[in-house]
Amino acid sequence: MLSLLIIMLRIKSINITFGSYYQHTMFIEPKNSKGWLEVVCGSMFSGKTEELIRRVKRARIAKQSVRIFKPKMETRYDKVKVVSHDDNYLDSFPVDSASEILDWIDGIDVVGIDEAQFFDDGLPEVCNTLANAGKRVVIAGLDMDYLAKPFGVMPNLMAMAEYVTKVHAICMQCGSAAQYSYRFSKKGGRVQLGEKDQYEPRCRACFIKGMATQTAGRRR
Repeated sequence: MLSLLIIMLRIKSINITFGSYYQHTMFIEPKNSKGWLEVVCGSMFSGKTEELIRRVKRARIAKQSVRIFKPKMETRYDKVKVVSHDDNYLDSFPVDSASEILDWIDGIDVVGIDEAQFFDDGLPEVCNTLANAGKRVVIAGLDMDYLAKPFGVMPNLMAMAEYVTKVHAICMQCGSAAQYSYRFSKKGGRVQLGEKDQYEPRCRACFIKGMATQTAGRRR
């Protein structure tokens, strides 16, 4: 019993099980002052921004200076605020390019970046520069697009990061854990901002089924 308790105390995360479908690991900040990258990735409606907000709020409670950035093109909920699907929000700095972030981080301990998949190719280098300067960088973004292809700079950021957390949504077809962002129509480009009227999270099997029916000419 004592050895089990010691093992539990050594665990740096708290595991919370939701039914039998999947397990979510709550991220606990490491005791590290040298700078690092954290990436929170997953499908749409999986809680990526919610997790970013949670981590940033904890940093503020710890009396650390924080600043959040998002691409200016992301205006679905608000032009300035970072807003989750559950209506939690924090003020942010909308920027046109990743390089602009470096102009606004003097005296900042923790840098948050939301919707990273929409940033330009310079974002990985910017994030590395921030981490090398001793800053904690928390990044949230879609790891795959609506065709289940790696999205933008996210693969690079995930490869570079010290900590990667993949969060899952619930499949709207069968209730399983979902890692895909299914778009009801293939019309339009890769970047098409939308909500539940255009997208829904799906598991692998339901995503494949949906893509097959689209190919056959049906909506779902």
